[in-house]
Amino acid sequence: MTDPEDHLLDGLTARTLETGRLAVAVIERDGDDPETPLERTVVFLHDALASSLLWQDLLAGLPADVRGIAVDLRGFGGSENLPVDATRGVRDFSDDLHATLETLGLPTAHLVGWGLGGAVALQYALDHSALSLSLLAPVSPFGFGGTRRDGTRLTEDAAGTGAGLSNPEFVRRLIAHDTTDEAEASPRTLIRRAFVAEHGTAPREDTWVGAVLATSTASGNYPGDQVPSDSWPGFAAGTTGVLNAVSPRWFDVSGIVALDPKPPILWVHGELDAVVSDTSFFDVNHLGALGVTPDWPGDEIAPAQPMVSQTRDVLAAYAAAGGDVREVALAGVGHTPHLEQPAEVRRSVLERVGFLGPHTEPAPDTEQIILKSTD
Repeated sequence: MTDPEDHLLDGLTARTLETGRLAVAVIERDGDDPETPLERTVVFLHDALASSLLWQDLLAGLPADVRGIAVDLRGFGGSENLPVDATRGVRDFSDDLHATLETLGLPTAHLVGWGLGGAVALQYALDHSALSLSLLAPVSPFGFGGTRRDGTRLTEDAAGTGAGLSNPEFVRRLIAHDTTDEAEASPRTLIRRAFVAEHGTAPREDTWVGAVLATSTASGNYPGDQVPSDSWPGFAAGTTGVLNAVSPRWFDVSGIVALDPKPPILWVHGELDAVVSDTSFFDVNHLGALGVTPDWPGDEIAPAQPMVSQTRDVLAAYAAAGGDVREVALAGVGHTPHLEQPAEVRRSVLERVGFLGPHTEPAPDTEQIILKSTD
C-alpha cells in the first residue's frame, strides 16, 4: 500500500473503508455531502498501473453540489492486495465496488472508468446497475488481445493474452520501486512513451510514478500467472492476476447490448492511444506483424485485435437496441484523456451525466459522434 496523503491536492481527503470483502481506499472532496442524491454522485475507477490519485483534477473540478468518490481497485493504491480470480473476468473488482458502494450507502451512481476501470464499470452495470457509464480509453468489450473483430477468439486458450504480455524487466523494476528514467522498462519511461501521446513529461508525473509503484506484485495480483500454449507465441492466460482478468479467455462484457434498462454511455478515447488501439503496441500480434516479436505466423492466424473498432461495434449495437451513446475522439491524445485534456473530458462527463446542458460546443480538436441520443 501507499500513503496517498503525500500526493493529494488541497481540498481532497483519502480514507480507508472496511467493506466486509476487503479494505478499500477512496479519495473524496472535503465538504462533499454524504446525503447528496444518487443522481448527483459520481464514482471514478482507475486503470491498471494507476490509482485514484490520477482522478484528482477531475474530482476537484466537479460542481459544488456533486459528490465525487475515486476508488482504488484491489491491489492498487491504498486498497488491500487480495488475489484476483481471473476466471471470473473482472467480477472480483466489480464485487469489491459493490461492497464499497454499499458501505457508503449508495445503491448505484454514475460510473467513470478508465482502461481497466472501464471494464469494471461495464461489468458492474451487468451485475448490478449504473445511472450512466463514462468510459475513458476502455478495454475492448471482448478483452485485451487474441480476438477477431466479432469478438471470437483466435485460439481456444486465448494464446498471446494475459500475464505473458507483461515485460519481466518492467515487473522487476516495479518491485524494486525504480523511479528513474534510465531504462526503457522503467515505470517512468513507460508513462512517457506509452501512456501519453507526446513523449516527455507526463501530467503529475511524480504522482503517477508513485501510483504505479503502489501496484501490488504479490501472488495473484499484477501481472498474474501464465501457462504454455501450443499456439504462437507460446503462452496463454493463466487463472489469477490483473492481466489475465481482461484476457478474452475469461472476460467478455459485450452482453451490455441486452441491458434493460440501458444507462447512457459516453466513450472518450485519444486518437493516438498506443495501448487500446486497432494497432496497439501492447498487442503481441501487432508486434509480430511489425517484426518485433519473432516467428509471427501471419495475419490469417494471428491478426492484431481491432480494439477500437470492436468497442465502436458493440456500442453501435447498444445504441441500435435503444441505448443512448456518445463517442468523443480526441486528436493528439493518448491513453490518458483525463490527464491530457482534463477540461474537455470534464465537460464531456458532466454533460453525459446531465450536469450540463446537452451539446455544449466541443473543443476544436474534438470529434463528437452521437450514435443515438434521447436529448
